Formats: sequence, C-alpha cells, structure tokens
Amino acid sequence: MLASRLPTWRSKFIIVLMFAAFGGLAARAFWVQVVNQNFYAGQGQKRYQRVIELDATRGRIVDRNGSMLAVSLATYEVWATPRLLDETCFLPLARLLKVPLVELRSRVAGDKTFVLLKRQVDADTASAIDKLQLAGITQIADSKRFYPEGESAAHVVGFTDIEDKGQEGVELAANLQLSGAAGQREVIRDRLGRVVSDTRPLVPAHNGATIRLTIDRRIQQLAYAQLKAAIAKHSAEAGSVVVLDARNGEILALANYPSFDPNDRTRLSGRQLRNRAVVDTFEPGSTIKPLVVALSMDKGMVGPQSLIDTTPGWYRIGPAVIHDTSNHGVMTVAEAVQKSSNIALAKLALNLPAETIWNKYQEYGLGRRPELTFPGAAAGKVRPHRRWRPIEQATMAYGYGLSASLLQLAQMYTAYAGDGTLHPVRLLLEDTVERQPGGQMNEQQDGDGLAPAADSGDSPLTAGFSHAVTTPATAHAIREMLEMATGPGGTGRAAAVDGYRVGGKTGTARKQIGVSYAKNRYRALFVGMAPMSDPRLIVAVMIDDPAGKAFYGGTVAGPVFGAVTGGALQLLGVPPDA
Repeated sequence: MLASRLPTWRSKFIIVLMFAAFGGLAARAFWVQVVNQNFYAGQGQKRYQRVIELDATRGRIVDRNGSMLAVSLATYEVWATPRLLDETCFLPLARLLKVPLVELRSRVAGDKTFVLLKRQVDADTASAIDKLQLAGITQIADSKRFYPEGESAAHVVGFTDIEDKGQEGVELAANLQLSGAAGQREVIRDRLGRVVSDTRPLVPAHNGATIRLTIDRRIQQLAYAQLKAAIAKHSAEAGSVVVLDARNGEILALANYPSFDPNDRTRLSGRQLRNRAVVDTFEPGSTIKPLVVALSMDKGMVGPQSLIDTTPGWYRIGPAVIHDTSNHGVMTVAEAVQKSSNIALAKLALNLPAETIWNKYQEYGLGRRPELTFPGAAAGKVRPHRRWRPIEQATMAYGYGLSASLLQLAQMYTAYAGDGTLHPVRLLLEDTVERQPGGQMNEQQDGDGLAPAADSGDSPLTAGFSHAVTTPATAHAIREMLEMATGPGGTGRAAAVDGYRVGGKTGTARKQIGVSYAKNRYRALFVGMAPMSDPRLIVAVMIDDPAGKAFYGGTVAGPVFGAVTGGALQLLGVPPDA
C-alpha cells in the first residue's frame, strides 16, 4: 500500500502541492476571465479581425444618346477549401465551371487552405452551384466588363484587364473617373475564414462616374461596316474612318479595321489593337492641298479665278521634276483643286516664305502634339522650315515630306466647313458625366464636364480652344472648290451622295518603305463634308494598301465617304439640299 511505503509527511506535502496547483489555475482563470477580460478578448479578436476592401462598381461608358458602350455585369469568384471537399463534388463542379476534371483536381491538390477555382462566373452558373450545396465551396461577388458594340467601337472604348483597370481607349484615358473609390468593411472571421460579424461601421465605396461620349453608336456601326466592306472589296491591308460634327469638332465615329472583340481578348495581336486613325501618321497626299491654297488667298496673292500655267504637265525644281497626271495647261486656282494639280500647288508654295507656311501648319496643329491626349495620339511630323529645300517646300504643298494622322486631317477641314475657325476634336460630351447610384457627385463640374477628382488634372478626352486659321471669305471659297472636286471633271466624283451636295478632296499617296517609295503601293484617301449648303459632317477615309487595279483615293476611299456620309445624314435627320 502507498500509505505504508510513504511517510505521512510526504503524503501531506503532495496533497498540499495539488491544492496549490489547483488554486493557481483558479486564480489564473479569475484573472483572465474577470480582472483582465477586456485585454484578452481584444487580443483574441485581433487574431480573427480583418479589413475587407469593398470594390466600387466601375462607371459605365455611354454614347451621346445614352446607348451603352461599356458596363460592368455582376459575376462571381468560385473558391474552394480543399480539406472540406467531398469526392462527389468534382464532376458536377467541373461541368458547371467548364474546367477539365483533371485540371480542377490538380488545383485543389496539396496542402492548400483556400483555392481560387474560377473568376467571372456568370450569375446563372453561380446559382446552379449554390443549388448543389457543396461543402467547402464559397462564392464571392465579382464583376465583368461587357462591351455591347463589340469590335465596331473597340478602339474608342478600349477594355480593362482582369483587375478591372483600363488598358486601352477611353477605359484607359478616363480610368480615374471610371474607377471610383473603394470602401472598407472591418469584420470578424471564424477559423474557416467565414465572416461572422462586423466590428465597426463600414466605409461605403464610391462608384465610378458614367462617361458620356460624343460618339453616336449608329454612325459608329455604319462607319465600321462600310470600312470593313471596302477593305474586303479591295483586299486592302487596313483602314480608318473618322466622322466629325463640322460645327464643333465632336467625334461622332472613329472606326478602324482590323479590329477586335473586347469581350474575347484571348487571341489579340498588336495589329488588331492599333487605333490607326489616331496613332498612325502618313503622308496625306492631295488632301492637304486646300491649306496652301487658303494661305495664298489670305495673303492676297491669288483668288479662285487666278490663272496658273501647268504646261507641259511637268515642272523642274533644281535637279528634281514633279508631274501632274496629265497636262492641264493654264488653269484657275479653283480648277487646280478640282483636278488636283501638283504643279499648281508647288508654284503657289514657292511664292510664299517657308516660315509663313510652317507657321500655318502649326496653327492647324500639324506636327504638334495633339491636344486630345487619347492613348497613343500621334503628332505627325513637319520639319523646321530652316531645313527646307525648295523641292521640299513644293512637295509639302501637295502632301509629301510631312505626316499627319487621319484624325488631324479631319480636324483641318473643320476650318473650311464654317467661317475659317479650326475646332479642337472632342470625344467627351460636355457636362454629362454622372455618378452611379451609390456614388457621389460634386456639385461643381470642371470645364470638361468631369466631376473634379483629387489629382485628376484636366480631362484627357477634351482639350484645346477653337481659333481662326483662315478668313470666312476664304473658307467659303475653299468649300466651293471642294464641291467642284466631287462634281463633273473632279477627282472625287465617286463620293457623290443622292439628295445632298457634297465636297471633298481626294488623295493617293505612295507608301514609303524604308527610305524610298514602294512601287504600286498606295494609301487611298478622301476627306470631305456635307451638306454643302450648311456643312454638318466631316468624314475622312483612309484605305491602306489596296490591291488590284483600283488604288486612287477617288475610286477606293470616295465611295466609302459617300456611303457613310449619306447614311449618317439620314440618321441625323438632316434634310436634303440637292
């Protein structure tokens, strides 16, 4: 027996130690649960307390009439806790998520606590997964950007990445306004990561602003369809169409081909992404001829009926020789525009000081960084006038030796559509940016119509001021010449529109490959306006590298101008004037 083997004092000592140990434990429990309860409760709470970021809903992008161009749709992220999964869940889950069964199993293999199975799962699929009541499967609210117009407006609207950040187009240019501001929610999670309670009031998210563009969805679709058809017809490499409101420079359509579907970006290439109307520059050819004609008239050197001798159809400048397509003989300035005489324009340019011409190019925005800071917008090139040789001064007058984008050419013609005022191009409709429900709208709006945001700066989609570049009388005279160019004897007859008087200038520019011009490779161009009684639209067309016998601006780009202009005028309800 233990009592017989241990002395009495040792037995008592052990009993005392046991009571002391129990007493210590009781005292510690009292200290933790009563005396210092708040401290230890707080420490325990911190272990499971988390701050969750509440995503703001990205703002919508709409056209001038409110039609949707970009919107965020509700989707879900599907997560798994591998140790809680049942073997029977894999097959139905793989079918619903459209993920191979082997791949799904590999994602949850190993010692993982929380695994993302798929993002941007649509609401119907998420609902079907919910009905399965699978243990270990959690769904978290997410969103996916959707672009209703698809490839027709892709280069204007752009797209976002998987994190909902703008990557191209308006999505990138107005990313700050569209993004809004995230909120916060402080919560307590259990050991499985589930939210069990809030610890303090949430900070609400401020949803992004709705951006209303100057684009007219109907005209955008029309321009893209006509461009795509023309490129297929002529087996061309690429092309662009720009449609402006002649009265204020607002961009009604900006189409490029090839394009891409922003809803499916799995097979994108740089060629598809290229916003050619804005970022590509090229020698504009004869489309630039009205500029030197207008300048010569403003300086009082010539009038529309002044005579220029272009005999015998070629003209020597130093060692170089320039040609017309035929011998036009003695012709008026108006006929020089109508028949697109290189010799006539060269003679006009050589009678002007180089600096005077260069300054006028600057006034038109040629060779200058565009005020519309759209992603990648190109400035074009005009060499400093001090470096011009006579042959360069002559050839620039008919569009060789300088470069511009199609958007810049379209803007140039705003001066001739009205009273000689050049209007800045604009992509954001003023005073129409709104906050979505759940967001905030400042009562003060800046001059560009954007709700002010900290460190946002000026809107990248609107910039610049209208300014005169020629006189009203000269602008009127240029319009008459442009109308002659699309009439009998003109180079742009194929641009005619039933029921409307139109005017414009053709351009057929040889493509420069390296340091020399390629043989039989061209850019076909047409820039014009309508109706001539009171111009409402400016339409610029560029078809790059058409194959086959047809390559002139009048025969390739002219019909695209006619189709787009005629359709757009009818869509806008502009009455016929012919």
